[in-house]
Amino acid sequence: MTTPSEQAQPQADEQRDPGLSAIMSERRQLLNLAYRMLGSLADAEDVVQETYTRWYAMSRAQQEAIESPGAWLTKVASRICLNVLRSARARRETYLGEWIPEPLPDPAEWIAGAAGGAGVDPADRITLDESVTMAFLVVFESMTPAERVAFVLHDVFRYPFAEVAEIVGRSPAACRQLATSARRRIAAARAEASPNAARQASVVRRFKAAWEAQDIEALLGLLDPSATAIADGGGRAIAHLLPIEGAEQIARLYLTIARFAPPRTILERTVNGLPGLVVESGGTIETVFAFEVAGDDRITRIWAVRNPDKLRPWQPPA
Repeated sequence: MTTPSEQAQPQADEQRDPGLSAIMSERRQLLNLAYRMLGSLADAEDVVQETYTRWYAMSRAQQEAIESPGAWLTKVASRICLNVLRSARARRETYLGEWIPEPLPDPAEWIAGAAGGAGVDPADRITLDESVTMAFLVVFESMTPAERVAFVLHDVFRYPFAEVAEIVGRSPAACRQLATSARRRIAAARAEASPNAARQASVVRRFKAAWEAQDIEALLGLLDPSATAIADGGGRAIAHLLPIEGAEQIARLYLTIARFAPPRTILERTVNGLPGLVVESGGTIETVFAFEVAGDDRITRIWAVRNPDKLRPWQPPA
């Protein structure tokens, strides 16, 4: 529990350093930017911490010489993200099974449940919008690091290409081309999916009911014939290592899970801004499911995240 002296510490720090409040107010923006670039809350938090470490490694004179601290922090965080993305490709080649972006709960649930078993500051949460749906984050994964950074900075956060160019290390014209290429990928994803929350909630609710009832015909009616199911256990939880293709294969797999899995509860939850499901067992969230639903109200993709390292924000307080 936070003591009164600990609560007073930030105020005392701000009195000694009047610019601290302005600097720390950028934290939420940096976290939102880094999560979209990396698809990992843990990595995004590390990037933000490293960014502030570099700020405070400078002398007071060096800090005061920076005309726009917010722009400086964004530039540094983006460059760190670019380096992380470049190294992540090599790391994911050795990742056990499929890698899925880290799912996030609804902000209200995140604050109540809390990452790390403690209350989460509203300033430290991710703003959920179309740019963080699981379908979009998966598309981001198909982009080159430079494409991803250029698109997120320009199309999501509205940075001009002149500033993007300085961060990416390419000309404004080249960054414009990078964003255009990324935009084409996003447009294709939009054409395939129908991210209408109310309609998706209805489909997900019916999927949950069919799964719990072990009704294979109902499951088949909800799944697109060419649907894909992907699981991420990361070697830390049991999960199928390769994507499952086809409605019948997916339906039979999920019926097998329903019949032989230990007792558990399936709950409807918001996952990255859209309706999804979570599986709870013994007070612990074991799996988070995100869905892509097509315009004909059939499920085209299921993402099941089981790696416990990616489920920290979902766990109840210790």
